[in-house]
Amino acid sequence: MAGNPRHSPGLTYLARHGQTEWNVAGRRQGRLDSPLTPLGLEQAHRNALLLAGEDIDAVFASPLGRARRTASIIASELGLTVQVVDDLAEIDHGSWSGLGPVEIDARWPGQREVRERAKDTFRFPEGESYADGEVRAGRVLEEIGRSGVRRPLLVSHEMIGRMLLRGLGVPDALGTRQPSDVVYRVRAGGVVERLASSG
Repeated sequence: MAGNPRHSPGLTYLARHGQTEWNVAGRRQGRLDSPLTPLGLEQAHRNALLLAGEDIDAVFASPLGRARRTASIIASELGLTVQVVDDLAEIDHGSWSGLGPVEIDARWPGQREVRERAKDTFRFPEGESYADGEVRAGRVLEEIGRSGVRRPLLVSHEMIGRMLLRGLGVPDALGTRQPSDVVYRVRAGGVVERLASSG
């Protein structure tokens, strides 16, 4: 992981995109996309309200549609614009993209179990590993650190979000889950606070 940014923000906020149709169906999205559900749109609006008093001064988003849509809702309510950062894209699921567990097990028998035993280094067929994502997350954090932004919000995805948490000093980041209605507020030293909307 890259070293500490030259001008580290005091607080960093991480949000996941709202629920999508493929989230409901249990299909892996990776670099593919599916629309936000009505609940996903509602989650984005609730997270915007949740962040209204946090003095966010910049919003960065993955280029994938589900994250950009979520970020645009939040940024609009905060009076900000969205800055798209390609390295915030989800870890590429390669040939598993768009598939559910039954389909994956039929085509790659035993590989989901292999992945469970070596999540950091397992590379999705024709895709990426967490280790690949960690390199990208490090570049994002360095870029934002150099920008002078004080309280950035990064809207991305659960898997690349784990690597962002790791880059911010959270030791158990790989086991972290981030529901779409939770925003993480990360303080210097990797102290994580959960901001959760209700409804």
